[in-house]
Amino acid sequence: MTATTPSPDQTIDLQDPALVTDPEALIRRVWEVGGTAPGKFAGGLDVVFFADDADVRTILGDRRFVTSPDNVPGGTAARSRADMLTSLGLDAELVGYMTESVLGKDGADHTRLRKLVSRAFTVRRVNEMRPQVERITDDLLARLPDHAEDGVVDLLEHFAYPLPITVICDLVGVPERDRDQWREWSRSLASAFDPTKPDAMNTALGAMIDHIKGMIAERRAAPHDDLLDALIRERDENGDRLSEAELVTLVFTLVIAGHETTAHLIANGTHALLTHRDQWDALRADPGLLPSAVHEMLRWCGTALVTQLRYATEDIELRTGRLAKGEPAVAVIAATNRDPHLYPDPHRFDITRHHGKPGEAHVGFGHGLHYCLGAALARQEGQVAFGALTAAYPDLALVPGREPGRPPLPGNRRFTDLHVRL
Repeated sequence: MTATTPSPDQTIDLQDPALVTDPEALIRRVWEVGGTAPGKFAGGLDVVFFADDADVRTILGDRRFVTSPDNVPGGTAARSRADMLTSLGLDAELVGYMTESVLGKDGADHTRLRKLVSRAFTVRRVNEMRPQVERITDDLLARLPDHAEDGVVDLLEHFAYPLPITVICDLVGVPERDRDQWREWSRSLASAFDPTKPDAMNTALGAMIDHIKGMIAERRAAPHDDLLDALIRERDENGDRLSEAELVTLVFTLVIAGHETTAHLIANGTHALLTHRDQWDALRADPGLLPSAVHEMLRWCGTALVTQLRYATEDIELRTGRLAKGEPAVAVIAATNRDPHLYPDPHRFDITRHHGKPGEAHVGFGHGLHYCLGAALARQEGQVAFGALTAAYPDLALVPGREPGRPPLPGNRRFTDLHVRL
């Protein structure tokens, strides 16, 4: 049987409530059937899941795969990108903005948009930002007792979220007065698959787009000196390189992508450390383990379980399965990062696993053309956050009987809260 021939006992539905409430179950399910399985993506689209490291790197890095079904030759993909967004409930007037995202562009269009913002995320620029990240971190940690009740505080609400959203908003140019609103919009987007909140996605996206348009108008009247101003100048001086819709969508993408996954990496990583107390103690004893620890968190409890869809532009034979032209593949990067061929005892959380090793063996930031633009910044924020947290609150502990909740968001590993005792 090939990977494209469904079998009732193998088919995986990403929206299965059991996989939403227990993200680790998706990892187990994919490996139980050999690392490849047919299934259903968000919106009920038929896809093939892959976990094998070699296959995942091919899917993410080989130019025979594209992120937009519109770029499959001959129109052989099942649905256009616009049709997919509409099927998920997105209002027609918002679809055009979402199809202009750098995340959904291929080839020259992706490269064009990526180059416009890549200078802001170079290793050199990120290193220059470190003192600012440290100041923000220290200030948030110092204020945690002010938010505590009987010594208990929601670390996600008062530390894991504020740190990265403050950093990315400073970088992009979102005014401080508007940042709490952006956090609320982000929460609403995380409710996109919550049946009790059917209009959450459209309301949040519509409000964000209107807000960005307002910021752009203000900056054209009174320029500042940040990334938003640079993008506006690019739009106004070289309109053929950046459309108005692309400008709006690029700002939205940078702010949301620049804080959501990092916030949950900090929360997930803290939870992992506190449920593996020997690892917490090891990190406290040796801050030199911070880079390795963050890599292990990305491998073991990273925010994204899967990547966005990739479409085969021709018939392709992979190591563990076959894809027909136009067929969508899903890289289950959370399962790839537990590939037993690469990682001895892959389900064990071990912050020394990457210590002293060059490069990045995991695919927590993706791979290939769409490798995370903000990876260096996210790593730095993680290292600063965990170094400062373990030093400031060495006796930090989870609250017995108060398990963190999980939002109904398929394909993600995240909490709705993380209550800890200081």
